[in-house]
Amino acid sequence: MAGTLDNQHKSSTLQNPADDVTQTLTKDQGVEAFKDITFGSIAGIIGKTIEYPFDTVKVRLQSQPYPPIYSGPTDCFLQSLRSPEGGFRSLYRGVSAPFFGAAIETSSLFFCYRIAQSALRSLDPTLPQGKGDKLPLGALLACGAVSGAATSLLLTPIELVKCKLQYSVTTNNDKNNNNNGTNSASQHRRNPLTVIASVFRQHGILGFWRGQLGTLIRETGGTAAWFGSYEGVLTALRRYTDAAPGLEETEDAKPSSSSPVSHQLLAGASAGVAYNFMFFPADTIKSRMQTEEIASSSSTSSPSSPSTTSSSSTSTKPSLSIQLSSSTSPPKSPVTGNKQSTFYRSAAELWQQQGLKGFYRGCGITVARSAPSSAVIFAVFEGLKGWAG
Repeated sequence: MAGTLDNQHKSSTLQNPADDVTQTLTKDQGVEAFKDITFGSIAGIIGKTIEYPFDTVKVRLQSQPYPPIYSGPTDCFLQSLRSPEGGFRSLYRGVSAPFFGAAIETSSLFFCYRIAQSALRSLDPTLPQGKGDKLPLGALLACGAVSGAATSLLLTPIELVKCKLQYSVTTNNDKNNNNNGTNSASQHRRNPLTVIASVFRQHGILGFWRGQLGTLIRETGGTAAWFGSYEGVLTALRRYTDAAPGLEETEDAKPSSSSPVSHQLLAGASAGVAYNFMFFPADTIKSRMQTEEIASSSSTSSPSSPSTTSSSSTSTKPSLSIQLSSSTSPPKSPVTGNKQSTFYRSAAELWQQQGLKGFYRGCGITVARSAPSSAVIFAVFEGLKGWAG
């Protein structure tokens, strides 16, 4: 009996180190996840504060009907400042949802990026296995794509609400001009909660994922470019500043948080430009899909709207209202039966109306605002991670 107890005690003693290692790994994963979510949320909100006015101008340029309401970003910015909603305040219209979305998006991107790297290391033992070791650039691109694809599912509903709120200022301002301000009361009733209720009432729960394909394309490719550009530029800067005979390959595997802040800012700015420029057409189509109901209701409710007058003009490009009523009917909402354009049909409409230029409307201002915003996001995130250790 005593021998049996001694054996059990020895067995439990031998098992304890393995249990301790498992518990330590689990605890470390939990701590890293907490850092990703917390620091990513903080960085995302700060970055969104910087970029949001420019994002509002971009959405209004992307979503405007044909013929265009604005001649360019500057005209859109000036018209927004003259908006009855309060000038500069109108550029932050609907900012509560994007703040929430920026926290979710950025934290999810960093969290999923790290998880994807861990999963890839476990699948391929030949890859660097150290905690601070960098994976090859090709592997980092793949991890970025996985991170973006996962994040797109969380992002589409938030961007749907954001785009509807941003674009509603344009339509309400146009209605006020045509109706001598009779709709001024209605424009102030739109807020995130009313938009959410309206979408759910008209299209059900799946209505919040309208434009998901555009978000998926943008986030999958864009996030791969985002993380890939950041890691690539950071490595290039490290090689340039540390250039010396016999530079060891391990020098490139330093943690990003150990790089100078100036390097993080420059690499982050490059990442923002790559993310936004490469897949901008998908974002344009997504924005048009998410705001087409507002644009359609605006054009049909105003007797002097651009889409109405264009139907009798000599322009060879059909207006959006004519295209929406064409014989090739798009799918209908399962709740209300209203016609909805698909991703491919929206792309075809835009090409027919505005050509290639239409897909890149608002691209300049988007790229311009993405550089400082992305630079701040990476610098804040890396700085917080370095501070926390």
